[in-house]
Amino acid sequence: MAKKKDHDLDDETLALLAWCEEVEGFLIAGGATQAQAQEHIEEQAEWFTDQFYDGLSPEEAAKAALA
Repeated sequence: MAKKKDHDLDDETLALLAWCEEVEGFLIAGGATQAQAQEHIEEQAEWFTDQFYDGLSPEEAAKAALA
């Protein structure tokens, strides 16, 4: 299956992806490797998406994930 290019994604999806990138940085700062952070976000995508729509900041979501 062909991968969608960024310009094919809507603004909301792009905002979610940018938010997840910020979460990743906070997870790394909390001690995870980049691979671990990415894997965790992928495995818990639904939970992180809920946190995004609930208005949590990336730092708040990362802290909750690390708790």
